[in-house]
Amino acid sequence: MIAGLPMYDLPGLEGHHDRLWDAIGTRLRAVGVDAPDHLTRDEPPTTLWTEPDLLLGQTCGYPLLKHLAGRVRLVATPRYRARGCDGPNHRSLIVVRKGDPRGGVSQFRGARCALNDECSNTGMNLLRAEIAPLSRLGEDAFFGEVVLTGSHSASLDAVIDDEADLAAIDCVTYALLQRLKPTSVERVRVLSFTAQTPGLPLISAQSTPPEIIAALQDALTTVAEDPALKPTLDALLIDGFTQVPVAHYRAVLHAEQIAVSQGYPKLQ
Repeated sequence: MIAGLPMYDLPGLEGHHDRLWDAIGTRLRAVGVDAPDHLTRDEPPTTLWTEPDLLLGQTCGYPLLKHLAGRVRLVATPRYRARGCDGPNHRSLIVVRKGDPRGGVSQFRGARCALNDECSNTGMNLLRAEIAPLSRLGEDAFFGEVVLTGSHSASLDAVIDDEADLAAIDCVTYALLQRLKPTSVERVRVLSFTAQTPGLPLISAQSTPPEIIAALQDALTTVAEDPALKPTLDALLIDGFTQVPVAHYRAVLHAEQIAVSQGYPKLQ
């Protein structure tokens, strides 16, 4: 079986994720689960999520329902200690350059938007729901340009480097980058917050037996309570894990419907 935790595995955090997985894997092997020794990092997240032998991975709430429904099992949702998080829920921070004088999202009509991924809940879906009430029904676009960057970190850099004017950044990524790249983050300011939805879920392959799902959940609970792992959990901003019902993730589709109902089905 394989495991991967790619969503917040930023440069500088790989060792902490390795230690987290070592603790999880050790607990799983102790109860007879054939857990891998190491995290998989040589596959794109979208490929990892659909591997038939996926033991544990992390995805985004939007693809969980849009593309992975019936293909994976929901294991748990981490709780993060970051501005914008509320238990297992999170939101986006809409950021602009520090010197930009505009005071609200409505003032960015015709501006350049940095987008990490078209299937991102925090980078696209929640921002689209914020823009939808400001869009004019029947118009082609709200933004003058949407720049696809490939990651939240790259979107932040695009704003800093004046390649874009605005971006929606996952609040956990933003908090981690405040630690990892403080001088860069100081060059932007938070314009506003989006609505919240459940955070990035931990998943397993649809074929994973219920008893192994239960073992995964038990391992996550004991890891979160282990004092020896506090430095690792603190570095990753993890406060614990919650078993969020998959029905709660319908909030991401509600955000999509807000945009669609107002004639703004695509962030543009």
